[in-house]
Amino acid sequence: MFVSLIIPCRNEAGAIEQCLRTVMAQQGLGADWEIIVADGLSEDGTRQILERLAAAEPRLRVIDNPQRIVSTGLNAAIHQARGEVIVRLDAHTDYAPDYVRCCLEVLAQTGADNVGGPPLARAKAYLPRAIAAAYHSPFAVGGARSHNASYEGPVDSVFYGCWPRSVFERFGYFDENLVRNQDDEHNLRIVRGGGTVWQSPRIRSWYRPRESLAALFEQYAQYGYWKVCVIRKHKFPASLRHLVPGFCLLALGLLAAGSVLCALTPLPLAMAPWLLLWVAGLYAACLAAAALQTARRTDWKLLPLLPLVFVCYHFGYGWGFLRGILDFMILRRAPPAACTRLTRTFDP
Repeated sequence: MFVSLIIPCRNEAGAIEQCLRTVMAQQGLGADWEIIVADGLSEDGTRQILERLAAAEPRLRVIDNPQRIVSTGLNAAIHQARGEVIVRLDAHTDYAPDYVRCCLEVLAQTGADNVGGPPLARAKAYLPRAIAAAYHSPFAVGGARSHNASYEGPVDSVFYGCWPRSVFERFGYFDENLVRNQDDEHNLRIVRGGGTVWQSPRIRSWYRPRESLAALFEQYAQYGYWKVCVIRKHKFPASLRHLVPGFCLLALGLLAAGSVLCALTPLPLAMAPWLLLWVAGLYAACLAAAALQTARRTDWKLLPLLPLVFVCYHFGYGWGFLRGILDFMILRRAPPAACTRLTRTFDP
């Protein structure tokens, strides 16, 4: 079985060489494999690193991704791939030595249309460790089964993915209108089309989380923003948990505005300040409980930072979701126009 390993990247000079060396050291691949890197016109020396590595490894090919976003890079790599099986990888992730072999085994054993492992995060510095710890808390991600590191079975979406090539002929390729959430949307098409997406804890990889709270907030703002585009396309969310952060943030904003108006005008909004205090107090209590539980499970030294990390997860996603509602639902902007307008804020 010929296997094609595809990697979209852009400006990854600090990570791409380590990534490729771990990929080329995968166990059990035999001779029938190739690596295709879709480079989004990198400007930081990434292309020179790729060309040097490709000169030493003929099974490594580098192609251009002039649109510079993940979905177009993935599609370009799949079109060029020769494999019967496509395995998607990422430059910011470390892979277990048997990662690809386990993907192929699970694919054969389950007959699923897409398989992958749970998203695991690890880091060394203090702030990224707190971000990684919160990431594995149900409070951060709404209790999604795909974030349960020990869960095996069908899920809505998996981290990265491994597909028989025929899946793209049946369900189509990645939506090139999406800067983010293109993998979730593709998995949604598979599931709603009668296919199966399967997660197995045997498939192990560890991604490196963001290194600042601002970067984390922006990351989840992008996820929330482009999730609205996916919902508009499919007319209904994959899960109601995707709606919670945005509507909670909207409720807090309306209560805060009502409290200000209550203080400044004689409008009949006397309940607004009390409701705001009640909702904010309930959320603060949930933050404290989740932070304590996460610190107990990981490291008590992370406790002071964990509430802020959870806030970035929730408010980042909620803020992006509300901006997406404005752009995609109210103003009815097309995704490419919105992508162009937000290039600086939502740089992929």
